[in-house]
Amino acid sequence: MKLVILGPPGAGKGTQADFIIKKYNIPHISTGDIFRENIKNNTELGKKAKAYMDKGLLVPDEVVIEIVQDRIVKDDCKDGFLLDGFPRTVAQAVSLDAELDKLGTKLDRVININVDQSILVDRAVGRRICKTCGATYHIKYNPPKVEGICDIDQTPLIQRDDDVKETVETRIQVYFDQTSPLIDYYHAQGLLLDIDGDQDIKKVFEDIVQGLNN
Repeated sequence: MKLVILGPPGAGKGTQADFIIKKYNIPHISTGDIFRENIKNNTELGKKAKAYMDKGLLVPDEVVIEIVQDRIVKDDCKDGFLLDGFPRTVAQAVSLDAELDKLGTKLDRVININVDQSILVDRAVGRRICKTCGATYHIKYNPPKVEGICDIDQTPLIQRDDDVKETVETRIQVYFDQTSPLIDYYHAQGLLLDIDGDQDIKKVFEDIVQGLNN
C-alpha cells in the first residue's frame, strides 16, 4: 500500500497517519523527519539540505526528491509507505511519479482530509503540547484531566508558537494555495480519496479504511 496523505494544518493528519501505519504495517515517511535524520547523520543528502536551510532557503525540489527517493528504496518500504508532507506541489508530484516509475511501481491512493477552514483555526489554536513526552491535547476536544497539565508525566502544557491565530490562518492559506492544484492533479489520475475530516477521529479512520479497501 503506497500512500500519500494530504490535509491542512489542524486537520488531524498526524493522528490518522499513526492509525494508518499501525493498521497496514507500513513506515510513516515525513520529509521533515528525513531532513533531520540526514542532517544528524551528516549524510551527503543531509549536507545538501543543510546548506539551503542554514541560509533560510527552501530546499529545492530536486534535493527533496532525492531524499524521498533514497528513503523509499529502503527495505522497510518494500510493502509500502505513507508519505506525509510530500509532495506539496504539482512539480514535486510529477517528479515523484517519475521516480516511482523508475522503480517499477506507483502510488495506490492519495488520502485528502477535508475540514472546514473555521474549524481548522479552532482546532489548531486550542492545541496544547507536552514538551517532555510530546503528547497532544486540545482545550475543547481532548482536554487533559487537570487543566494545563499532561496526563502522562504531569508536565505543564504549552501552546506552540505557530499555533497562535494569525500564524495558523497564514499557514492554512499557504497550504490551500499550494495544494489545490495538487488535489486536482491526483483527482485527474483517479487516485484521490476525499475524506470528511469534520467527523469524530474514529469515524474519519473508518472512512479511510473503507475507501482504501474499495
